[in-house]
Amino acid sequence: MLTVKPIPALQDNYIWVLRQDNQDSVIVVDPGDAAPVIAWLEQENLALDTILITHHHQDHTAGLAELIERYSPKVYGPANNAIAGIDHRVGEGDECRVLGRRFEVFAVPGHTLDHIAFYAPGTPGLLFSGDTLFSGGCGRLFEGSPEQMYESLAKIQTLPEDTLVFAAHEYTLANLAFAAAAEPDNAARDAYRDECRTARDLDRPTLPTTLVRERQINPFLRIDEPGLLETLRQRGAADNGMEAFATLRAWKDHF
Repeated sequence: MLTVKPIPALQDNYIWVLRQDNQDSVIVVDPGDAAPVIAWLEQENLALDTILITHHHQDHTAGLAELIERYSPKVYGPANNAIAGIDHRVGEGDECRVLGRRFEVFAVPGHTLDHIAFYAPGTPGLLFSGDTLFSGGCGRLFEGSPEQMYESLAKIQTLPEDTLVFAAHEYTLANLAFAAAAEPDNAARDAYRDECRTARDLDRPTLPTTLVRERQINPFLRIDEPGLLETLRQRGAADNGMEAFATLRAWKDHF
């Protein structure tokens, strides 16, 4: 069995650690800071076998050099970006097998042009979405276009609904505040927001989320919902899913 735990890092990042069947080696996803990873590995007396990188931003890669020097792990990351330290460059349609578990690679540009996601099929499947899909939201468009992010999220939505989504940031409550403005009448979202407030009050992560839950509460996955579309029409959006998505994403940038 594969277990996944978060290591909090920087201001609001989660570095995800994966361990298979009590093996002595682990996988780390997006180490933006080496120090908390090293501290956890030493505390648990474990070794670092593999690092998975979703995109080039420093809060996802800054710990790479120190971890490589200390542990010499395999490093998988985007094929279309020369990120220092990556020795296995992967992209859309590629697969990798790490610690006995198969990971499928999806290109999900939008937040950045090199962004990929790692998906481990299973019951449930595990999606490491980086900064593409958050609980209640999606990534800001630093390099890509609204069309790219719209298509990337559509690709993610083809995964099974019980998929666990391990996003890279604790943005949930802020995202849900925006979601309430965009789609005021959503009882499922309101109930989820109460759950998340309780979790954060107890210093617990709101992640992972599930794809089926995100379809119920995340406005970026609900662009065809009548209530949300009406709000976006009032902000000048046309009755077109892509154009409505672009309006929603631009609104979120200044919310």
